[in-house]
Amino acid sequence: MTKEPTLVIMAAGMGSRYGGLKQVEKMTDAGEIILDFSLYDAMMAGFSRAVFVIRKEHREIFRELVDERAGRFMTIEYAYQDREDLPEEVMKNLDPQILADREKPWGTGHAIYACRDLIDGPFAVINADDYYGPGGFVSIYDYLTAHADDQGDVMALCMAGYILGNTITENGHVARGVCEMDENGFLTSIHERTKIMRRPEGIAFSEDDGETWTVLPEDSLVSMNFWGLPGSMIQALADGLEDFFRDVIPGNPLKGEYLLPTIIDDLIRKGKATVQVLPCQEKWCGVTYKEDREDVKNELQAKKDKGLYPEKLWK
Repeated sequence: MTKEPTLVIMAAGMGSRYGGLKQVEKMTDAGEIILDFSLYDAMMAGFSRAVFVIRKEHREIFRELVDERAGRFMTIEYAYQDREDLPEEVMKNLDPQILADREKPWGTGHAIYACRDLIDGPFAVINADDYYGPGGFVSIYDYLTAHADDQGDVMALCMAGYILGNTITENGHVARGVCEMDENGFLTSIHERTKIMRRPEGIAFSEDDGETWTVLPEDSLVSMNFWGLPGSMIQALADGLEDFFRDVIPGNPLKGEYLLPTIIDDLIRKGKATVQVLPCQEKWCGVTYKEDREDVKNELQAKKDKGLYPEKLWK
C-alpha cells in the first residue's frame, strides 16, 4: 500500500526575467496568487499536504499568503534551499570561493534535495509560478496512489505532458523540455530548449541566440516540471549531487544547475527509471514577463466566471 502523496512546490527562484518575486503577485480581485489555484486544484484532487521549497528570507511572505489561507485546509510545511546545504562529501571538496561568488541556487534537483527530511513517500513536484489546471493534479495523484512507491531497481515516475501550443506566451521566449516517447507513452528523452517562441513560420526554438530557428510541431508534448516521483527519488538526487559537483561545477561554477529534467533523462538512459507521460489538454498560463500579468489575470477571472472555481478559493 502506498503512502499518501505529498505536493512539493518549488518557490525559491526570484524570477529573473520578470524582475521580482512573481510567485506572490496578486492575480485576482480576491487577492489570490497563481499558487492559490494550484493548491486548490491539488486539494480537490486529493492532496492534503504541501511542502514549499523557499528561501529563508521569504518565510514571512509565504506565511502570510499561504498559511493563513490554504493552510487552513491543508498541512503546509517549509524546506529552505540554501547554497551550503549539500552532502558532506560535496562540501568537503567544494572550493569555498565558488560558494562566495555564486548567487544562483543550485537548481531544481537541489531544491527537491532540500526536502529530504520532510518526504518519506511518493510526491508530486510543481513550480510555484505556473498555472497547470485541475486535470494534471488528478492524473498525477491517481498515478501516485495506484503505484507502489518503490519497485526494485527501476523507479516508476510519471509526468504531466502539456501540448506545446498551450504553453506559449505572446510576450517573449520560454524554456520547455520537449518530450520524446515510445509507443506505450513512456518517456524516452527530454530535450531542453531554452529559447522557444511563436514566430511567423510557427512555434520554433533557437540554440544560437536567434540566428537560426527550428520549427516544432504545435502538438508536441512538453514538460512543465510537473512530476510524480517515488520516495526513493530523494536518495537518487542526493547521489547525483556528487557527480554534478565533480563533472559540471568546475567548468561552470557560477551558473551550472542541477536540473530535474536533466537528472531524470539521465536515469532513463541508465535504465534506472521509467516515466509514464500523462497527457494534459489544459492550457498553461504563467507570468514569465511583466507583460504576461494582465493575460493571466484575465484568464483566471474567466475561469471563475465560468464557474470552474468559486468566487473566493479559501472561504
